[in-house]
Amino acid sequence: MAVPPEPPPNRWDFPPPSAWPPDDDVIAWGADLEPGTLVHAYRHGLFPMPLNSRLAWWSPVKRAVIPVEGFRLSRSLRRSQRRYRLTLDIAFPQVVAACADRPDVWIDEAMAAAYVRLHQLGWAHSIEAWDEGDGLAGGLYGVTIGSLFAGESMFHRERDASKVALAGLVQVMSGVEAPLLDVQWATPHLTSLGAEVIGRAGYLERLAAAIAAPDPFAGSTPDPFVEN
Repeated sequence: MAVPPEPPPNRWDFPPPSAWPPDDDVIAWGADLEPGTLVHAYRHGLFPMPLNSRLAWWSPVKRAVIPVEGFRLSRSLRRSQRRYRLTLDIAFPQVVAACADRPDVWIDEAMAAAYVRLHQLGWAHSIEAWDEGDGLAGGLYGVTIGSLFAGESMFHRERDASKVALAGLVQVMSGVEAPLLDVQWATPHLTSLGAEVIGRAGYLERLAAAIAAPDPFAGSTPDPFVEN
C-alpha cells in the first residue's frame, strides 16, 4: 500500500487546544465531513460524532487508548483466533454498514459515506474477521495518520470476532514507531483488552509523535495476516 495522497485542505477554523473547554468533551460544532476536514481534525486530536442532530467535534477529557504492547490476548481469545480468517481492507463498506446496523448508533448515511470516501483515498482501513463459511463474522474500522489508528467502531456477529479483529490490528501496529491505538472512551469491554485512560494533554503529546511516524499500513501487503 502506498502512502495516501494529501486531500484538499480543510477550510474551517477549529479552535486551538488552548481554547478547548477543560471539562467538556465537545470542542466545536458544524463544519463538514470532507476528507480534508476529517484528516485535519484527526491530526489535531478531534473526531466527529453527531449530537442532537448536529455535527459535533470531540476530544474526550479522559481519552482511552490501548497500548499495543499491553494488549491482553487471553487464552480463550487465542482459541477464538483459530476460528476466523482475517483480512485487511477487503470489505470496508460492509464493515461500516454492519457497525451502523445497531439501535441508537451515531453512524448515519452521511458519516458512513464520509469514511468510505476516506478509505478510497487511503486514510481509513478495516480489518475483517471471516468464519469458516466465509461469512463476515466481525470487524472494525478507523482512520490512520502516521502510526495513529483512530478506531471508530467495531462489530461482531459471532463470538469474539471483533476481539480477534482487534488482535489483528495490534499485530499490524506492533513494532512500528510511536504506535497510538485510540479507542476514544473506555468501556468495560475495551478495558478487559488492556485499554487505559489518559488525560487530554497526554493524548495530544502522544498524537504529535504518532502522526510524525511512518504509517504501518503503507507498508502492508494486501493480506498481512497470511504468513509467507
